[in-house]
Amino acid sequence: MARLRVLSELDTARTQYYHFKAIIIAGMGLFTDAYDLFSITLIIKMMGRIYYDHRKGFQTPPLVTSALVATALLGTAVGQLLFGRLGDLKGRRRVYGFSLLLMVFSSLASAFSICIRKTCVFVTLGFFRFMLGLGIGGDYPLSSTIMSEFANKKTRGSFIAAVFSMQGFGILASSTVTVVVCSIFRAASKSSEADVAWRLILMLGCVPAAMTYYWRMMMPETARYTALVEHNVMQAAKDMEKVLDVRLSMIAEEYPLPPIPHPYPLFSREFFRRHGRDLFACSSTWFLVDIVFYSQVLFQSEIYKRYLDEKGKVDIYKEAIHVAWIQAVITVCSTIPGYFFSVYFIDRWGRVKIQMMGFFFMAVIFFIIGIPYYTFWTTPDHEENKWFMVLYGLAFFFANFGPNTTTFIVPAELFPARFRSTCHGISGAAGKVGAIIGSVGFLWASHKKREYGYSKGIGMQVTLIILGGVCLLGMVITYFFTRETMGRSLEENEVDSQTNEVEEHNNL
Repeated sequence: MARLRVLSELDTARTQYYHFKAIIIAGMGLFTDAYDLFSITLIIKMMGRIYYDHRKGFQTPPLVTSALVATALLGTAVGQLLFGRLGDLKGRRRVYGFSLLLMVFSSLASAFSICIRKTCVFVTLGFFRFMLGLGIGGDYPLSSTIMSEFANKKTRGSFIAAVFSMQGFGILASSTVTVVVCSIFRAASKSSEADVAWRLILMLGCVPAAMTYYWRMMMPETARYTALVEHNVMQAAKDMEKVLDVRLSMIAEEYPLPPIPHPYPLFSREFFRRHGRDLFACSSTWFLVDIVFYSQVLFQSEIYKRYLDEKGKVDIYKEAIHVAWIQAVITVCSTIPGYFFSVYFIDRWGRVKIQMMGFFFMAVIFFIIGIPYYTFWTTPDHEENKWFMVLYGLAFFFANFGPNTTTFIVPAELFPARFRSTCHGISGAAGKVGAIIGSVGFLWASHKKREYGYSKGIGMQVTLIILGGVCLLGMVITYFFTRETMGRSLEENEVDSQTNEVEEHNNL
């Protein structure tokens, strides 16, 4: 099948200023996602001190905490399915700005969850977090797909990984903003003003995303969508001339082919024959890694017990500052380096090797912590053992230099343009179901006895061993089902579906 000039030029284009601009524009949604995910942990601790008295231990009840976490993740899953499909039906650019606006206004609305009763505060906060999740969910498939379709095949993985790495800076920003806001409020007012502080922390998270809205609206539709889905090759060439250093005469078609009807619809028998394995590989590995990645709240609770002062010894601001500092240290030492390693090695080692490696080392870490958990890590002699923190950091490092990043990249590279955003959304939604299981289900299961409002579960040791097994299962599925996409042109996904139609047209 003869390739369109504009798409050939995209695959071989040198790295240019616009690529880096696109990374920042596309990455702001992931920045907001991480900011919200990690700031809510800090905010829930503050709200426990504000809305619950000493009889509740000055902490938000587990049911309320789980509901706040789960609603955002559920919204994200729905958003990935909805906006992923709209991205293929209406175009990436048309729905891209709307998902960003939804994130911005939902972040602001979360800060204005103002009611007289605490029940009303938590219910309205949960509602707006669901709406925020919708926007964040929409950003996942659109950001990854847009970056993959703008990139050349040599550095495509690095560009998509760089977009995803904005999560690391979102985590760091949430910690920094919390430290600054709480330090100011602690110096200037009493603890009674803390109800304003947590709202301000939530509100500031939307600022970077709001600042990129204009540039999102100025982005042209991707040439691959315009040429392959809308069949407007000349418009695709004109759009690329605007953003890449290339003349229109070099990429315009001398004898453009007439539009070719798409041979099979989404979820047809032919679709599953051609793409069922890839969709299973992407969805299952994302589901498994998010179970593990989001279950790392188990480590957080253990670290807070080891390194934080008792609530009665510090005020509300000091506790939030301590939690934010711990979070910032982990982010700088393990999370961000993990993303950077992925950016550097993803187009050198390949997606499959990095994904398998990440799953393997995460499994090893979970077994090291889990098997001797009650006989070693929780004994009085080892409660201050710094290796627990080191292992926690390594788990984050190999998640990000591993499946947490690669599962975001691969779905944007394996499917035809007309299904790409949809299939990425399906894979991501499966991941968020896993995230709910990890952050809520395993958190409740990890308690060996009734404590802190949690019911009796299977205990931390069994939970960590199961999570290690989940990692090994992810490694096995990756080995047998995930196809390598390094150096592969996105148009290779179109060949099987359109070669016969083009040949029939040429024979007429």
